[in-house]
Parts: sequence; structure tokens; C-alpha cells
Amino acid sequence: MGAEPSFDLDAAALRAGGRDLDAGVEVLATKLEGALPSATKVDRRARRLLSREQRVEQIEVALGECTYVLRRERHGLTMSRAKTVRGVRIKNEQLDVEAWLAALEADLRAQAQTSAEARTALERLLG
Repeated sequence: MGAEPSFDLDAAALRAGGRDLDAGVEVLATKLEGALPSATKVDRRARRLLSREQRVEQIEVALGECTYVLRRERHGLTMSRAKTVRGVRIKNEQLDVEAWLAALEADLRAQAQTSAEARTALERLLG
């Protein structure tokens, strides 16, 4: 993967607080929704009561046997990867930002080897 393009999202924005975190999560959600519309589910909530402005609360991406979840918490983000076999979740692991993005990209690259749809999605995310 050395010379191959990678996510052009700065992981530091996802570790930051406040507006940088909001912007980083929104950019990631928009990219994933655009590249993987059938595999990505994004939950948004109003920032305040009766506000039209929304922020991303959770991103869930299902790739093969793995489901990647980014959840917005009060004081930052939690990221996890769950492995599901025949509808049964057999493994759930917490990951840091870099590991989560790297694992998501690796699974997408693996699927891109056999699927034209995954290859197109990977090009949209990286291009």
C-alpha cells in the first residue's frame, strides 16, 4: 500500500475537538455516503432543540463480514469494527482513528479485487 493513494482525510481532524471534529466527521460521512451508498448508514441529529442544523451522530459501513461503526460521544468519538458470520456478531473490537481508517480502506481494497462496484467506490473515496 506504500505508493497507492490513501484516504485524503486527515485523521488529526477526527481526533480534534469542537468544530474541527464536527467538520472531519461530516466530511467522512459525506464521502462514505457518496462512495458506498448501499453499504453506508449515517445517523444525524439536530444540534439543539428545534434547530435545523444537524450533526453526524453515527456512521455505519458494512463491508462483507465486517461492519465499521463511528459513534459520536459527548467527549469525542468511539470507533469499532464488528465481524458478523451468518447474521451472528462473533467479534467486536474498539479501534483508534488511524486503525479504523486503515482497516476500512484495507477491506475496501480487498473487495475491489473482485468487485467492480467496490473498485468504483474505492476510486471515489481516494480520488
